[in-house]
Amino acid sequence: MKKFYMVDEGFICEHCGREVPKLNYTARDHCPFCLYSKHVDILPGDRENSCQGLLRPIDIEKFKDTYKIIYECEKCHERHKNIIAKDDDMDLLIQISSEK
Repeated sequence: MKKFYMVDEGFICEHCGREVPKLNYTARDHCPFCLYSKHVDILPGDRENSCQGLLRPIDIEKFKDTYKIIYECEKCHERHKNIIAKDDDMDLLIQISSEK
């Protein structure tokens, strides 16, 4: 089982430039405004990945009683998934899910 390091911190989104606040209920792992993330982890929260590429949201999938955003790294092309956050832009989530 993967080890999870709880890192809930605010940041400036490298894709849209907006200030992203801490989530305050779990680890913040993507921008709620544009849904982009950054390829910084090997294990969730460890911040040890040297790639540092932007993770572009490419699709949405059902996960238990919520959804996950599917990402593709623009630098190394690895794919990752993150659970959506309560403050994510719902219109953008719908748009991404309907683009397939």
